[in-house]
Amino acid sequence: MCIRDRVSTQSTGIPRIVTMDALTLGLGNLRRMDKRVLFSQMLNLSMIVFSALMIWKSLMWFTEAESPVVVVLSGSMEPLFFRGDILFLNRGKEPFRTGEVCVFKITGRDIPIVHRIIKVHERPALGDGSPIGQDLLTKGDNNNLDDRSLYNEDQLWVADHEVIGRTVGYLPYLGMVTIIMNDYPMVKYITVGLMGFFVLSTVE
Repeated sequence: MCIRDRVSTQSTGIPRIVTMDALTLGLGNLRRMDKRVLFSQMLNLSMIVFSALMIWKSLMWFTEAESPVVVVLSGSMEPLFFRGDILFLNRGKEPFRTGEVCVFKITGRDIPIVHRIIKVHERPALGDGSPIGQDLLTKGDNNNLDDRSLYNEDQLWVADHEVIGRTVGYLPYLGMVTIIMNDYPMVKYITVGLMGFFVLSTVE
């Protein structure tokens, strides 16, 4: 074995040793904790979860969007957005306009779609003719055809109530972590479990 191989072997072993040491230290801290300290740590963990939920609910209220943050799951909007980009949404009261990029969820489907509005149809009221809503036709920038093949059977338009929000900003590629966790649920369970474990076992 050459020196280069030895260095490589040793360097790859460091994260494994550090991880095992951290787990061992955490288990030791948990064993030494009395009930009061453990209860306090559990309260800290609960506060972290509660704070995250409050922030999410506040964003929903401020943006008027069912989901103010979404992750791009496909390449249909390239080169504007790529798979793994995080999008920030705002629903608002303003009518939708041709050219805007919106996120919508077809009735009966679970996965939202991020595409551009290419046509807007105003739904007139039965009485004075004033518009009471909008129907939208959408298309991915990287797709050759519009989205009518993605809609439900006999559906030609996306109703405005199916729109979650319009994009107002993004962060590139940071959503890949979410995609990996969705594709490999075990990674999600291990990550969440380790985070909870280290919060509980950390002694100030």
